[in-house]
Formats: sequence, structure tokens, C-alpha cells
Amino acid sequence: MTDLLDFAIQAHGGFELWQRIEQLRAHIKVGGAVWHVKGWPDAYADIHTIVSTRRPYTEFAPFLEKGYHCVWEAERTAIVADSGEVIEHRVAPRSSFEGHTIATAWDRQHLIYFTGYAMWTYLTTPFLFRLPGFKTEEIEPWQEENEIWRRLRVTFPLSVPSHSTAQTFYFDSDGLLRRHDYSVDIMGGTTSANYASDHKCFAGLTIPTKRRVYTTGADNRPILDRVAVSIDLLDVGVEPHPAGR
Repeated sequence: MTDLLDFAIQAHGGFELWQRIEQLRAHIKVGGAVWHVKGWPDAYADIHTIVSTRRPYTEFAPFLEKGYHCVWEAERTAIVADSGEVIEHRVAPRSSFEGHTIATAWDRQHLIYFTGYAMWTYLTTPFLFRLPGFKTEEIEPWQEENEIWRRLRVTFPLSVPSHSTAQTFYFDSDGLLRRHDYSVDIMGGTTSANYASDHKCFAGLTIPTKRRVYTTGADNRPILDRVAVSIDLLDVGVEPHPAGR
């Protein structure tokens, strides 16, 4: 545990509050160039998501058409009818990305896997770093224009799927997340900077409601000629844990 992690968790609402929450629900709009490359330009243009605070788990609804939703878990993806019938599923979905590059088109299960782990990571940061197996280390600070941001290097356990094993999170002087760097391994590796802004409070949690992802150059600065991924959170709801903790 690092002082920076404690500072960031407190800035985003505190771990005591987080322990009382079972799920987060959000209404989101997702865009950006990557979805056109992958063959799904409007799949998440206006969608609702649920993430668990306790384990890797995400749902999106409606998924591609009314009456269906999708489920992402660490070792499984699925398309499910609202009646509960499983229409299609994939076990060990990460293995299906072998040999992929940025230009490789995705099927529906690929789409579910990527968006599922990504949204789970984004909505649970920085609290998920308290889960078993995570390792954190504060590294040298970073100057972004006229601000100095503290940086946390996070190593993800193999049991928690994400963009890459090592990722870097940048926090401003108030402890709020401002940037998140990673390589998207299932796309063959990238240099991605995910900027977080427009923080708002929802039931005591402070969450960035706007994210914009850019490729970075050799100087670790974003290349602003296009947005790879855009995410806007229109609303966030909180479901308390049944046990209250």
C-alpha cells in the first residue's frame, strides 16, 4: 500500500464508503475511431452498464438490439436474452485474441470482452487496487502543462483481466485521477493515454464522467489528431451491499 493510493481512494469517496457498495450502474455514450476499425461503430453509442465492486463482472444493455444484454467475467463472455436464456457464450475469451493487431476485426464476443474489462477497470479505479494480488508503487511525478501529477504504477494480478499487466495512473494535487496509461495487449500492443476529466459526485463517490483516449508518442505526450475512444457517463447509480459492508 502506498500513501498515494490511500490519498487517491480518499479523494474518490473513501474505502469505507466503497465497502458498502455492491454495484455501480451507469448510462454511457461511447465513441471514437477504434470502433470503426473493429467493425462496431455504434454498438455502444447509447447504452447502460452494471459493474460489480467485488469481482470482475460487467453487463451492458441493450446489447446490439432490444431484449438482449451481454455479460463479461474473467473467464467467460455471453450474450443473454432478457428472459435469461444464454444465446451465445465463450469460455477463456482472452485466448481468442491471439495474433490480433489494431486492424483485426472483432466478433461479438471479442467486443464484449474488451469493453467489459475496460469499463470495469474504469468505474472501479482506484478502489480495485485494494483487491488481493494488486501491487502498487509511486513513481516519479509528471508535469502536464502547468500541473504536477503524482503517478502510481500498478501491477495487475493474472486473475484480473485488463489492458496490460503494468499500468500507470496519474493523480492531481487533489488526489483525483487525471490520466491512465497502458498497452492494449489484445490489440497487439499500444501506447495509450486515457485522460479522465469532469469529475462529479454520485452518492458520495467522485467519478470522472469524461474519458478520452489518445495514442502517445515517444515523449509520452498524447497525439491529439484523433480520439481512439471517447466515453461519457451521463448518470451513475449506486447499489448498496446487502450486508452493508
